[in-house]
Amino acid sequence: MKPTLPKNCYLRRAHAGDLASIFKLVLFAKLDPTQIRWQQFWVIEHQNTVIACGQLRNFTNAQELGSVVVDPQWRHCGLGTYLCRHLIQQATQPLYLECLGKQLATFYKNLGFLPVTWWELPPSLKPKFGLSVLGRQLLGIPVEIMKYSPPRS
Repeated sequence: MKPTLPKNCYLRRAHAGDLASIFKLVLFAKLDPTQIRWQQFWVIEHQNTVIACGQLRNFTNAQELGSVVVDPQWRHCGLGTYLCRHLIQQATQPLYLECLGKQLATFYKNLGFLPVTWWELPPSLKPKFGLSVLGRQLLGIPVEIMKYSPPRS
């Protein structure tokens, strides 16, 4: 079943005025706020309030799905799934992500992402994801690197 947005919610490209809301969502989720470029984001809005966001970052021969955050009051309404499916459709290059924990890895697996090793990454993503791999190996941080693998017809 294809998810739909709740009443009075809509998906749109972010604009400069969304930067503070995006930053707040990303920071609250304890994600890295240093890579926020509002031009790369899509947001879901409800009554003039940004309640979810996500971005597609461009690299050489790859894209990264990142900073996907849903306001805690709006979780479990299908917003994350709706937003991720939209971003997957917008991708024009092989799509990768990194996520923390089994629950998120399961969420992304259900969207068609599969775990990959650092060695399988394109050269443009290896420096970015290298620190995560090191954290997993040395500190046991449950980070997963994944690649979108479209379902086969």
